[in-house]
Amino acid sequence: MRSLSRLMLGATAALAFSATAMAQDLKVGLSVSLSGPNSSLGIPYANGMKAAVSMYPEINGRKVQLIVLDDASDPTASGRNARKLVDEEKVDVLMGGSGVPATIAISQVGRESKTPTVGLSPIQLSPAEADWTVTVAQPPQLMIDAVVERMKANGVKTVGFIGFTDAWGDLVYNALVKAAEPAGIKVVTNERYARADQSVSGQVLKIVAARPDAVMTGGAGTPGALPYLALLERGYKGGLYGQHGLVNPDFLRVGGAAINGTFIPTGPVIVADQLPASYPTKKVTQDFRAAYQRVNNAPSTDAFSAYSFDGYRVFADAAARALAGNRLQPGTPQFRAALRDAIFSTKEVVGAHGVYNFKPGDLYGVDSRARVVVRVENGQWKLVP
Repeated sequence: MRSLSRLMLGATAALAFSATAMAQDLKVGLSVSLSGPNSSLGIPYANGMKAAVSMYPEINGRKVQLIVLDDASDPTASGRNARKLVDEEKVDVLMGGSGVPATIAISQVGRESKTPTVGLSPIQLSPAEADWTVTVAQPPQLMIDAVVERMKANGVKTVGFIGFTDAWGDLVYNALVKAAEPAGIKVVTNERYARADQSVSGQVLKIVAARPDAVMTGGAGTPGALPYLALLERGYKGGLYGQHGLVNPDFLRVGGAAINGTFIPTGPVIVADQLPASYPTKKVTQDFRAAYQRVNNAPSTDAFSAYSFDGYRVFADAAARALAGNRLQPGTPQFRAALRDAIFSTKEVVGAHGVYNFKPGDLYGVDSRARVVVRVENGQWKLVP
């Protein structure tokens, strides 16, 4: 496995610099939601990135400047942020955002400006559209397949679905339908709600009327708890299932008793202490958690901070190779092209969520080593064997 130990580490992390900083420094532009309904995802993303930069503040002797912008949970602002990071800050790589629409907006700017982009959320792009973008999130199909396997083992024959009205809801629903049919499970509802909605009572009434054996949700962050609360109010007694967009402490806090017993796929980082010592990501996860605690004065209790940490590790590994011999200067089109090529030749880079391998035209870089199934038990994530 490729190690990041080759990187020359400095004493302190460079978290923000002005546009007049030295041209040879590397610049990372991060656009996430630090306010608004997606902030329960965006704040962990930002904190995880700070932990990563604190561990690897220099790459081949080049300081790393991290520039973080808030999109206020607006995908349109994500695109504007990406444009500002490219045009004004001259970043070498773009990262973000806090949701599928935001990540797509950032990737479009990356492609137009020929700036390598590391997405933090799962997205769907054609190979032609993905020539400057990868994502460190797990592909929805990989994760939903694990959920459906668990449904089948639990004897589920019918499942109701409720998810966001946006692209994330579509990705989860489509993955569910694709996996459910060969497993002998029928999807009986396709209800939707907006991230900012305060009630899903009408949608849940339709689900309860369909009498499914289980309910699967396609939400994320704090708004992802809403269907579970409504199902509890309506006295639903069937099985409960979710996906990796829900794995953060605010979901546990808001969902409370309503989410008890829910089966959810997630990256192994969330239950690292429950994994054997031989698990490939365990050592990196322990290092990440120590850095996160040191930088943020709090423990890492979510899955999202580890995505940005992994995104930085992929960038750092690629940047070290692109800088080899100091032939190219950061901040130039030539270096950005070399960095893009290096990212697409990533081999066995170990992160907290999985082990990354990328190739041109392939958005996703993880395999089954990047997923486990957990069950919510009294406000805690418990590994399901």
